[in-house]
Amino acid sequence: MARALELAHAGWGKVSPNPLVGAVVVRDGRIVGEGAHREFGGAHAEVEALNGAGENARGADLFVTLEPCTHYGKTPPCVDAIIAAGIARVVVAVRDPNPEAGGGVERLRAAGIRVDVGVLVDAASELNAAFLNSFRLDRPWVTLKLAISLDAAIANASGTTSWLTGPPARQRVHHVRAGNDAIAVGMGTVLADDPLLTVRDAVPPRVRPTRVVFSRHGRLPLTSRLAQGTHEAPVIVFAAASDPSYDHALRELGVEVLTSASLRESLQALRQRGIQSLLVEGGASLTSAILEEDLVDRVILFQAPILLGQGSLPAFAGMSIGATKDFRFRLLRSEWVGDDHMMVLAPKGH
Repeated sequence: MARALELAHAGWGKVSPNPLVGAVVVRDGRIVGEGAHREFGGAHAEVEALNGAGENARGADLFVTLEPCTHYGKTPPCVDAIIAAGIARVVVAVRDPNPEAGGGVERLRAAGIRVDVGVLVDAASELNAAFLNSFRLDRPWVTLKLAISLDAAIANASGTTSWLTGPPARQRVHHVRAGNDAIAVGMGTVLADDPLLTVRDAVPPRVRPTRVVFSRHGRLPLTSRLAQGTHEAPVIVFAAASDPSYDHALRELGVEVLTSASLRESLQALRQRGIQSLLVEGGASLTSAILEEDLVDRVILFQAPILLGQGSLPAFAGMSIGATKDFRFRLLRSEWVGDDHMMVLAPKGH
């Protein structure tokens, strides 16, 4: 199953809104076929693995990271291919909550195939967290990405926020972007950095992530790279209040301007547009607000080996930590990315 989870990453950024799936066929203790869902509309992982195994699939075990599908979509049901191949046992990491595609376990058992469920379920659930939770959440799965100094700041005293981390960490961020449906920042970040929020230093995703800006007044600068670059990917501005004439100027550039009463309402609007996953890249005000409203599912924290010193901007400035509640996280994994320490954290209770 661990190998199937590795294979599943082959579809990163290429299969959304479908899940990442890997599959392995094992016979007599030896892998005889491997597969992954690599492209939207392409062969599913189980079919690719069965094709690789050929006649060796008869009487073999199939390990798959997600319950085999039962419906006709872009491809025929995987359960039919598994039954036809003569697989004796199927080991499933996690079940599929999609009511249209689920039920594969029951179909396989009815055909006389042994099915075991729950092997490496935590890892498989984390791999497809956005997809799995899209059936229970009315908002996207939200990942907050932060790059901070050793003294937990995101900008120095002059307000410069760029390049705290090294090239390997920045490349990793572009890889993460490619696996999300949308990327968001606050207006303060736009004014300070004039970001593009595109995927550049990674394999291009099948669908370019939507760029999202949260703002009180919606006044995205008309000369900003976001406003001038709507041909590269959609741009949406959420504002609590707006200026109709300014909104018109933005819309003339292709920017969509939406009035929203709250962050939660904005996220719900994104989910209604089919966005399952949202990567929030700061800055301090948006970070504080989205954490305090309990709208963050995962935090990716890059800590750079640099001190920004007196007058720097704390990453969590404005948060009422200790006043009404504390914010405790559990560590899911950590690694060094170049000279920077990356941690993936889940808020307590998530």
